[in-house]
Amino acid sequence: MKYALIGCGRISPNHIEAAKNNNLEIVAMCDIIPEIIQEKSEKFGLAYVKKYTDYKELLVNEKPELVAIATESGKHATIALDCIEAGCNVIIEKPIALSIADAQAIIDAGKRKGVLVCANHQNRFNKSVQYIRKALDAGRFGKLSHGAAHIRWNRGASYYTQAPWRGTWIQDGGCLMNQCIHNIDLLRWMMGDDIEEVMAYTDQIEHPYLEAEDLGMALVKFKNGSYGLIEGTTNVYPKNLEETLYIFGQNGTVKAGGTSDNIIEEWSFADKLDDPEYVKATYHENPPNVYGFGHTPLYADVIHAIENGREPYVDGEAGKRALELVLAIYKSAAEHRPVKLPLTACSTMDFVGRFD
Repeated sequence: MKYALIGCGRISPNHIEAAKNNNLEIVAMCDIIPEIIQEKSEKFGLAYVKKYTDYKELLVNEKPELVAIATESGKHATIALDCIEAGCNVIIEKPIALSIADAQAIIDAGKRKGVLVCANHQNRFNKSVQYIRKALDAGRFGKLSHGAAHIRWNRGASYYTQAPWRGTWIQDGGCLMNQCIHNIDLLRWMMGDDIEEVMAYTDQIEHPYLEAEDLGMALVKFKNGSYGLIEGTTNVYPKNLEETLYIFGQNGTVKAGGTSDNIIEEWSFADKLDDPEYVKATYHENPPNVYGFGHTPLYADVIHAIENGREPYVDGEAGKRALELVLAIYKSAAEHRPVKLPLTACSTMDFVGRFD
């Protein structure tokens, strides 16, 4: 299967490795900075791959079957729509877009052109997360009470200097949209997906040079009667502390922690179907960074979905739901009121000047 990567920045090594691990035919790489393409191609033994600074030329000349989009967030939608119009299946890095309208346009275009759209929420493929989901689907938790997603990380000035688009409303958003959206996606997915309303605060405490937030706190009321708590920040001193996901039910309690929900730290069920210590030891990963090991299985799923004419495990609708929850948090915090879902229209650009 012919594959191309658009965007060769910080996350690109995970995409390249996933493509290689799944034996994709890597035909092209694209970035607006030629030196970055050259550096990544040399590092991963891809000197033979065609190199482009214009992704539209890549689409015309190479005609890839699958394209991964790993550019700055604000460009995801435009590039995805162009790829879809060219007949390409797409894997779109999080967030899928920065507005509800753009996310829906991507989903609609994929259906119209008969191509697959995957939102790159790779943490759904963590061994720990998959085992928790299996217990949830089996009804082992009983009635859900509440869940919590904590993202307690650190990002300093050098991180934002490296890529000035970060922390801007037009190209990114703040910590909730960039760093926290993976765990926000997991919380929504685990707690039933359908949300009644959201109440939130966001603030900018340690990063006055940004446009967006570096701290967000939210309460989520799900339609199934359960609740969610979200805490996300990039202000933790002096380095990343943890990313944790809690699920509390009538008959079960689970905590996933570690670098990016890769470790099961608490496993307790009334049915006693499995040994907690065995579960903790077996469904345990120690990734080298916060991106984890999920890209390779996500790619494998996408390839299988393309070959078998089915939807991917993490489709465009999933990407839209994660985006919607972040935007609802922004809207609630900005307007100082509860926000009902679904959102029919909202964009990061609605919050320009929020912290001026």
